Parts: sequence; structure tokens; C-alpha cells
Amino acid sequence: MHPIATYSIVAYDPVRKEWGIGVQSKFLAVGAVVPWAKANVGAVATQSFADLTFGPRGLALLAQRTPADETIQLLLADDEDRELRQIGVVDRQGQAAAFTGSGCLDWAGHVLGDGFACQGNILVPGTVEAMAARFQAARQGEGELADWLVQALDAGEEAGGDRRGRQAAALLVVREGGGYGGNNDRYLDLRVDDYPYPLEKLKRLVELHHLYFGEVNPDDLISLAEIAADLQLMLRQNKRYVGPISGIFDDDTRAALFALVGIENLEERWDGEGDMIDRQVVDYLMEVYG
Repeated sequence: MHPIATYSIVAYDPVRKEWGIGVQSKFLAVGAVVPWAKANVGAVATQSFADLTFGPRGLALLAQRTPADETIQLLLADDEDRELRQIGVVDRQGQAAAFTGSGCLDWAGHVLGDGFACQGNILVPGTVEAMAARFQAARQGEGELADWLVQALDAGEEAGGDRRGRQAAALLVVREGGGYGGNNDRYLDLRVDDYPYPLEKLKRLVELHHLYFGEVNPDDLISLAEIAADLQLMLRQNKRYVGPISGIFDDDTRAALFALVGIENLEERWDGEGDMIDRQVVDYLMEVYG
């Protein structure tokens, strides 16, 4: 059994009713081990000689409305290796709890806050404190839980992070009906399994997730008629439109544009109807194809 030297954060956002976990580690595919979450139930991070049964067992206890601190006590009750474990839990009410066993490799510890817990082992001292401070500041500003979790991980990295280096990072956020298609709770499940700078890649994945699946801001809608000529030129250069550069957003231009939107998986932002389009869609297509 090898230690999973890791720093992570579990947290709850009462506004969007989301539960999430952010994690980085010098451990291959850490996202397949540490984070567990279920909408309207809670979130569990299991690490440091991790017992993977703590994930499903912890969620089962939380589903029975067991508070976060009691959930940890029950998970550890019969565990002969309890002093090697590290756990962070946030329950359905946003109550957070954590445990760091005396056998976890130095530096190891955790910090609790309102609706979140930061924990880590084999760290540069000060890492989890920096994460907690950044998370508390971030959630007072713009963005959503996924953004705040990444910012917390960033603060941990800046403070020193895993003493051995970095290899993998992951982000899991759940919300009722928040997953693709609306029939599941897996709003965001992103993993960087093996990369020299996993947080940088994770941040890019979050940006893409927001692009593909984020809500359209009405203030960012622009008239298709006003940019018809630019769209026709872009589509023609890429052989998706063969008509004239007329500046008129006709049916042929609409069909060509929607086909390209489909290729880039941007249908959540523009369904091919109406006289307006999300500026983010246009900016992305122009950057890639213009």
C-alpha cells in the first residue's frame, strides 16, 4: 500500500446547490481515487494510504443524513489503519469535517471553514492554509464552485503543494440534474491524469467546460445580421459555405454555421435558431477557423 500524497478541498455552494472536490497530487490519475460526490448528499475526499471504500460508504452514510463529522467517525471505527488515513467530508447541509491520522507523512493536516475542508499530506507547510484563504476570498467574487476550487488548488501550488512535485489533478462538481442531458448529477468531471503541470491543463479544461456547457449571458448576444459577412468569409475559407459574401444571413449561411457549431460541440450555446448568437461561440469559431 502506497501513500497518496495529495492536497484537496471539498466544498458546498448553497446558492447553486453544488458539492465539489478539487485535488492535485504527485500520483498518477489521482482523480480516479480521491474524489467522490453525489448531489443532495455530499462529497468525500479519501487520501493518504486511501481506502477507496470510504467514497461509496461515506456517500451512503451521508445519504442517510449522517452529519459529516459522524460519517468520518463511522468510517474509521473499525479501521486498523485509521492513523494512516486522511479524509475530508462535506454533507448535504454544507457542514464540513476532516481527519488526519497521526501516521500520515509530514507535513500533514487540514483546515475547516464554513462549508469546506482543505486537507493534505507530504506537503510544504502552509499549503492548506493558503488554499482555505483563497477559497474564502474567491467565493465572494465572480464565478462558480468549480472556479473557486481551482483557485484554491492554485493557492496550494503557490504555497508549495506536494513536496515531491506534481503529476495529476482533478475536479468533480455535482448538482441535481446538472449533468449532460439533465438526467444525472455529474455537472463537471475533469481529470488530468499525467502531465508536468496538471493544474494549468485543468484550468484550461474548466474554461472549455464553461464554453461548451455554461449558461448563455443575454448581454453577450450579438446580431447575426451584423456579422453575416465575417461569418460567410470564415465559412467559405473552410469550404463549408460556397455562396457569395453578401452580408445577408440567409438560410445557406445559417445551415453552414450550424454545421460548424455542431462539429465543435457548441449546440448548447446556439441551437441554430433565432437572429442572435452568443458572442463566445463566434469568438471561438473565429479563433479556430478565421
